Amino acid sequence: MTYQSITIDKRNKGVAWITVDNPPANAIGEELMQELEAAADALTADDSVRVAVIASKHEKVFLAGADLKGMMHNSGEWEDKDNIIAKQSARMQACFQRFATMPKPVIAAINGHALGGGCELAMACDFRIMGKGRIGLSELSLGLIPGAGGTQRMTRLLGRSKALELIFTAKQLEAEEAEKVGLINKAVDAEKLEADTTVFAEELAEGAVHAMGLAKRAINASDGPIEEGLEVEANAFSDTFMTDEPSIGLAAFFQKEKPQFI
Repeated sequence: MTYQSITIDKRNKGVAWITVDNPPANAIGEELMQELEAAADALTADDSVRVAVIASKHEKVFLAGADLKGMMHNSGEWEDKDNIIAKQSARMQACFQRFATMPKPVIAAINGHALGGGCELAMACDFRIMGKGRIGLSELSLGLIPGAGGTQRMTRLLGRSKALELIFTAKQLEAEEAEKVGLINKAVDAEKLEADTTVFAEELAEGAVHAMGLAKRAINASDGPIEEGLEVEANAFSDTFMTDEPSIGLAAFFQKEKPQFI
């Protein structure tokens, strides 16, 4: 696929950077979603890629939300013919879910504001590392609610009470506060965001990435009944033996060496 709004840069140790460049504010429209989905599929299928990073080319914004103006009549009234708004919500949810279920680690390198849809995409990633900007679900300040998975993902990340607080107040958090409450994994100096993300991504890439994907599948199943999650875990545990990672890891363990999975 020829990309118009993103670039893919494969770097050392199988780390691939997806950089979004959709001026003026990286708004999440249909074309960008199609490109993000194509990138997720391509990197999943590429055995040389071990970790994916999503970043923005823009200095002030990670990603913006949906095109709200496109959902309105010229008169300023909302257009919901044929349930368009609900379909748009489900469309964004499906796009972000591709990264939540991608069988490789996915990191959001947040180098600007990640509000609304940008926050929802970041929460769909496995890890969030943030420099400057603010992050949060700001939809309630517009009289809306999060519609691209935000109510579900924030609750799972932070718990019901904190999710209610942040969503109801539409609070926008600086990186340090976002780290404190657990919305992001790490706050870093803005000028060190790329370097610090690279260090972490390469550390992951040196690990048992196939097993990480299976663990991710099992962890994702923890949101449902425990019996279902345990079944997924058992099957994923069995699947780990379909690669050479257990042989490498166990051999290194008995020899008291660091396993070399790459």
